[in-house]
Amino acid sequence: MTETMRAIIQDELGGPEVLHPATVDRPEPGIGQVLIRMRAAGVNPADAMNRQTGVFAGTPPFVLGWDVSGVVEATGPGVTLFAPGDEVFGLLPFPRGAGAYAEFVVAPTRALVLKPEALTHAQAAALPLAGLTAWQALVETAAIDRGTRVLITGAAGGVGHLAVQIAAASGAHVIALTSGANADLVRSLGADEVVDYHATDFSETLADLDVVFDVVGGDYPLRALKVLRPGGILVSTLPQSVGAAAAAAPEVGVRVAGLFVESDRLGLTALAGLVAEGALTPILAATYPLDDAATAHATKHGPGKVVLLAD
Repeated sequence: MTETMRAIIQDELGGPEVLHPATVDRPEPGIGQVLIRMRAAGVNPADAMNRQTGVFAGTPPFVLGWDVSGVVEATGPGVTLFAPGDEVFGLLPFPRGAGAYAEFVVAPTRALVLKPEALTHAQAAALPLAGLTAWQALVETAAIDRGTRVLITGAAGGVGHLAVQIAAASGAHVIALTSGANADLVRSLGADEVVDYHATDFSETLADLDVVFDVVGGDYPLRALKVLRPGGILVSTLPQSVGAAAAAAPEVGVRVAGLFVESDRLGLTALAGLVAEGALTPILAATYPLDDAATAHATKHGPGKVVLLAD
């Protein structure tokens, strides 16, 4: 095995154009780690945020990417869960563990699970960060169950389309907020009702909900308070957007939670189980070769997730 690899790095903060291929040292797995030959790496809004601001990775140079699917190339000392040749996928430790935009990736074994046979590597790489965000918000934080009335904003997006499927698999009554153009898609994923945000103000037409799962931010958290029943909960993937809603929530008897995703082998195992049952399938909006990461970041895409592929 060579001692170098190809990776997408950035030497400065900025727009997509700062991303470029380079030859860098190949990492070695340490105690409790595996070396993965990357087959696919997911692209997430957190990647773009970090590319622009360095909020998670600090000062460049660094390699972006938390979602990875690939094949175990080597194991470090003490590893018993995986062996070379195993196909695995997972979420590198968020937020400080980025590095998936590379031919080889080092990851803690407990951040990974075996890739479901039903998924390609591209589909598997689309699942960890977005899927765990939805799982941790809906199942672990909001404790949705059969009959729970839940509104999911951004329902055709990377997190939203997985959240719809997870909520539907839990037996919840799912209301999806999306554009009219994506209405048929989110219905096919399990939404019971669809609200077109272009045509309807959800805060004026919905009421008595148990859960609002918001991925949009802006004024959505405050508007969400109007549609929740006393005892309901708003869960947001943008904790920085919930300040005003959190302050107002006690007056209407609801709870507000801002969530940052965490690497979680138990959650990944649950997601893989839903995949095996046929209840969860990631949608690929687009795929790009690894070297075209800048184009992937610069291009607006449709429903689902964007993925980078190794050669």
